[in-house]
Amino acid sequence: MQKEKITIMYVDDEENNLNSFRAWFRKDYEIYIAKSADEAFRILEHTNPHIFIADQRMPNMTGIEFLEKTIEQFPDSIRLLITGQSDIQVVIEAINRGQVSKYIAKPWQWDKLQLTLENCATIYKSKVEMKTKNLELQKLNEELNKFVYSISHDVRSPLMSILGIVNLSKMTETSEMTRQYFDMIEGSVNKLDLYLKNIIEYYKNSRTDQPVELIDFGKFMHDIVEGNRYQDPQVNFVIDVKQKGEFYADTFRLRIILNNLLTNAIKYKQPNAINHQVEVSALSNESMAIIKIKDNGVGILNEHLDDIFQLFFRSRNASNNYGSGIGLYIVKEALNKIGGTIQVSSKPMEFTEFVITITNQQP
Repeated sequence: MQKEKITIMYVDDEENNLNSFRAWFRKDYEIYIAKSADEAFRILEHTNPHIFIADQRMPNMTGIEFLEKTIEQFPDSIRLLITGQSDIQVVIEAINRGQVSKYIAKPWQWDKLQLTLENCATIYKSKVEMKTKNLELQKLNEELNKFVYSISHDVRSPLMSILGIVNLSKMTETSEMTRQYFDMIEGSVNKLDLYLKNIIEYYKNSRTDQPVELIDFGKFMHDIVEGNRYQDPQVNFVIDVKQKGEFYADTFRLRIILNNLLTNAIKYKQPNAINHQVEVSALSNESMAIIKIKDNGVGILNEHLDDIFQLFFRSRNASNNYGSGIGLYIVKEALNKIGGTIQVSSKPMEFTEFVITITNQQP
């Protein structure tokens, strides 16, 4: 595009204007001239102008009418109208309706006209470049969609098959050493599967535009807990919900947030804990809701509390276990999407508590 000359189509019933225009600009632009709209349309059958210029007062068809007829076939082109002072209101209306980009007043000054054409050429090149970038971006988005779909189905499915085989093998009579190997395989597969689910959640959170919905916190929190109970059936969940009035929220992202927090609360229990407990509470009114997730697990080291929401930050907790570094980042990003906040407090080997505050998004 930068090496290609800008092409200009100029239509005017005054032949002297046409000839002088072509003589002035022929070195910088590829010029096509026509004495009528009909002649211009014949030329347009075999050329693609980047800039159209038309005189307003022409026989049979006005300049605005001609330029309007070119919009469908040449949507990216820039359109200029030559007009006298008496037609200025017509020109303003044409500009407002998007038929004309700019106007040139009669009689024009050559230096100002040259500057106008240079600006139009720059605008046209920018439009074409933007259109090309958009097409490239659409292609990248399609490829990204395919990649995430592949992760969700083509990669996770074999992992689930491995888990099934491991569980079947553990049911047979095996030595203690073999059982330990199976436990190690199972743990590694579960960790990889969680990592893949985090990637999918991050993708959906950044791209999905979900409408707000009326939420029943009692049922919602119960469903969230039941959906995570399988991770460790020995965990004791305590649910406390107090809802006053109707509350609207982005339940899609709120589910992502709570699932990640509950997964951590279940995962990071104290190794020798007899009673691992997770408290889940929600208190809402007509303006806001406060949701708390508290566990009596290994906790988070104090020096890491300010960094745990950073992408790929992997905190070494009191039990020396590492996280993936994605889950809490997704939590923070999802809260940013819905305008919520989160606070965390923790004491190693005693508790960790996350407090979420979201506003009622009632229509």
